[in-house]
Amino acid sequence: MTRFVQMLLSGIFFTFILDFFFFLGIKLNYIDPLAKEVGNFVYFNVLFVDHQNLPLFLLLSLATGWLITYTKPKIWLLVTAFLFVLSLTMLLPSIGKEVAQMLFLKQDVTLHSKKFTFKGDIYYIGREKILFYDKELNKFIQLKKSEIKEKDL
Repeated sequence: MTRFVQMLLSGIFFTFILDFFFFLGIKLNYIDPLAKEVGNFVYFNVLFVDHQNLPLFLLLSLATGWLITYTKPKIWLLVTAFLFVLSLTMLLPSIGKEVAQMLFLKQDVTLHSKKFTFKGDIYYIGREKILFYDKELNKFIQLKKSEIKEKDL
């Protein structure tokens, strides 16, 4: 039983570190450049919490925990080093931006509110606001999520 708990805790700890660098790369290379244009619209903690994929996190935690606890040190050191380097690549501007765009960017979208129709790209959907690039206005606007019809999101 104690070995299972050790496996679970070491897996969660290591995966948390990988996850931190993954989201740090997104924040530094996608969110911060957008924030220079529109102002600060999301904080790291909100980004980190709101966009966790819990099943994937738990699966990766169990896999890395099992690897660390039940395999030979040479094997788990190589695999965990590879995973660590892989998560650090998110700090490279081109990779961090590309992955963030795959996760958040929705191009050529039409959103409807009670009064207006917006055509453009969704750059980020937050808790309360949507960061939207309106192609007719040629600028970023922030839309309240509550004012947009649900079927559009």
